[in-house]
Amino acid sequence: MSTDNYHVTIRELCEYEDISESIIVSAVDHEIAMPVAGHMTEEWVFEESQLVWIRRAIRLHEDLDLDWVATAMLIDLLREKERLESENQALRQRLNRFIVE
Repeated sequence: MSTDNYHVTIRELCEYEDISESIIVSAVDHEIAMPVAGHMTEEWVFEESQLVWIRRAIRLHEDLDLDWVATAMLIDLLREKERLESENQALRQRLNRFIVE
């Protein structure tokens, strides 16, 4: 992923993903995604990285028929898994510098 993030409004997100605003509100209410700008719902703006988690949450919510609390817990676990995998990869790279084959 590039270092340049693009931003999308809640309206654009709803239109592009063909979802209702209430789904995005639920995702924000359960801290699955957080807008980077906007105080009122119709002003919300999201970064590109948040869109990935919103999409995953919607799929989990619908495909597994989970409530939003369970969906948020699962998203937290998936985020932690990604963080640990990234940390593990970085540690392996550091370790490989000391291993002579």
